Amino acid sequence: MRVAINGWFWDREETGSGQYLRHLVKYLPKVDKSVEVLLIVPPHNPRPQDVPDGVQVISTGDAPRTSALGKIWFEQRTVPQAAGRAKADVLHVPYWGSPLNAPVPIVVSVQDVIPLLYPDYARGIKNRLYYALVSTSARAANHVITMSISSQIDVERMLNIPRERITVTYHAPEARFHPLMGAENDEAVRAKYNLPDKFVLYLGGFDVRKRVGDLLLAYTWIREAQEAALPLVIAGREPAWGTPVFPDLRKLADELGVADWVQWIGFVDEADKPSLYRLAEVFVFPSEYEGFGMPPLEAMACGTPVVARNTDVNDELYEDAVYLVDDARSMAGAIIALILQKPFRDALVNQGLARATHFTWYKHAKKALSAYHKALAR
Repeated sequence: MRVAINGWFWDREETGSGQYLRHLVKYLPKVDKSVEVLLIVPPHNPRPQDVPDGVQVISTGDAPRTSALGKIWFEQRTVPQAAGRAKADVLHVPYWGSPLNAPVPIVVSVQDVIPLLYPDYARGIKNRLYYALVSTSARAANHVITMSISSQIDVERMLNIPRERITVTYHAPEARFHPLMGAENDEAVRAKYNLPDKFVLYLGGFDVRKRVGDLLLAYTWIREAQEAALPLVIAGREPAWGTPVFPDLRKLADELGVADWVQWIGFVDEADKPSLYRLAEVFVFPSEYEGFGMPPLEAMACGTPVVARNTDVNDELYEDAVYLVDDARSMAGAIIALILQKPFRDALVNQGLARATHFTWYKHAKKALSAYHKALAR
């Protein structure tokens, strides 16, 4: 089988879409040696780095376009035409951006439908038009891949795609997220980001659904429990604060009286993330909605106990391997319990390590290949 894959995000390793693309390209031939992977790359990245041996790179001849319009042109015209010329059996777009038409069957990965569930995320006529386009193209695709049963339900409901045209296949942590592998770099990472000896960690985005404000509110209770109070390290590239999507969290920390307990360390290099997880006493993930949610799984694989919001997807993915909470007060109680009760902490660490082994990129690629066959059959 010749599988053409949209490679727009190949040079965006810091994004979830970029990481997903790289793992897919790496593992598909491991599942089935007869699979030929054709990576179609955009004009702004004509010679991509780190492409696995045996993968054929198709560099498109359009003039470089990095604008939103250039991305749409690449998705809707360049990629399907390149897949047809290469005589691919199937075209996979590993993010929500498939073409309306193609000369070969289309498989699209829809990891979540956040812009449809949270209207503020698609403000402005350009964003609304784009999501109308990709919603229509997803309905026209031969098959859809999504990353959890929870997300599958949303794709069915919001995009009106029947369940038999959807395959669920979970993401997985990379091998570098490990309790020991690479641990010799931990102290260098501590020094690089000026981290305290012990701390609670949040690593992720700051949009409103992430509910980082609830974590700051939880610290109003943690601050009062002096024997359990550890600094809160917040990692991630900070946005322009003070919009409907990005409420001003620094201002909120001041208003709640917890600013002195919070250390903002900004963007973290990908290579440093395993050390950051290992160094933390507790990782907290207060997000109210995810299609999958990779950070808790990465933290678990590193041997760090996780506190997360009690959502359908977290219950589905992590079962009893994370401490699930419903609000800021119970979040504070969970953090304090994990800091003060070592036997409980150790038990949750072991459950997390065991649960993390259930997720592998080999399994993901195997189910993706099954989705390609379903698309061909249809």
